Amino acid sequence: MPAARLASISVDLDSLPHYCRIHGLPETLLDDRARTLIHRVAVPRFRDLLASVGVPGTFFAIGEDLEADPGAAAGMRQSHAAGIEVASHSHAHDYALSRRGAAAIADDLARADAAILKATGVRPSGFRAPGYTLNADLYAATVAQGYQYGSSAFPAAPYYAAKAAVMGALAALGRPSRSVLDTPRVLLAPRVPYRPDPAQPYRRGTGAVVELPMTVTPVVRFPFIGTFATTLPRGTMRAAYRACRADAFFNFELHGVDVLDAADGIPPELVRQQRDLRVRAAKKQERLRSIFQWLKEDFDVVTLRDAAGQLSATL
Repeated sequence: MPAARLASISVDLDSLPHYCRIHGLPETLLDDRARTLIHRVAVPRFRDLLASVGVPGTFFAIGEDLEADPGAAAGMRQSHAAGIEVASHSHAHDYALSRRGAAAIADDLARADAAILKATGVRPSGFRAPGYTLNADLYAATVAQGYQYGSSAFPAAPYYAAKAAVMGALAALGRPSRSVLDTPRVLLAPRVPYRPDPAQPYRRGTGAVVELPMTVTPVVRFPFIGTFATTLPRGTMRAAYRACRADAFFNFELHGVDVLDAADGIPPELVRQQRDLRVRAAKKQERLRSIFQWLKEDFDVVTLRDAAGQLSATL
């Protein structure tokens, strides 16, 4: 009997201050309500979306958000109780984390684990790097931390080119982004689950922590992620989905802002830069519900932890 094809739905819970940092905007634009919007509004919406389709999900939480906001910690506790995996998205979501050196990286990951353990009662099994940027030091820290899997590799050529262009434009405007451009080697990373080479984690090897890349299409490596899923024409996303439907594993990655819009109380300055926030939240949620249903019909939808457990023996 052939092995079941697996899919996972994951949500990065980047709070709005991180979007200000990406776009070179002052964080003073955000009031206390806006700073907690992801956990207070987006997390319940995603929980409801997953429940409405009857599929599990994985939330990538930032440790310092759970420490600073009791409501965020309570939301992760509720999510864990509802069968949603809570994984680590680092402690501080420092875009340059991979460049900080081994000791600083280890400290960040340990602090994130402690915050998630305190909120949910369970240590995280997986990790996603801030800005998807992975290197040998960061990979070694995930091994030392005892993670079962990582999900940071994002070998999407169009995304990489667009990110480079935006960062260059912001620098020219004197408003540099705090994001970090990864090595171009990421574009050659496998687009399917693999064991990394610890010294060069975008290459295959024998690493202990399995890597579950985010889904991109074959050949052109167009990214199938929430930002595009909620803004591009339905036909475009359906075609991209068909291109990936034969894969043994489909890793659909989203962000909390994918279910928010300007009416939720996001400053106009940020809405102007983050164009997907101009799309009504209700429309975005309906689109995502449809895609979740596609996945449910074509795959066995599981958490990333469960996907890693099933796939690791085959890699």
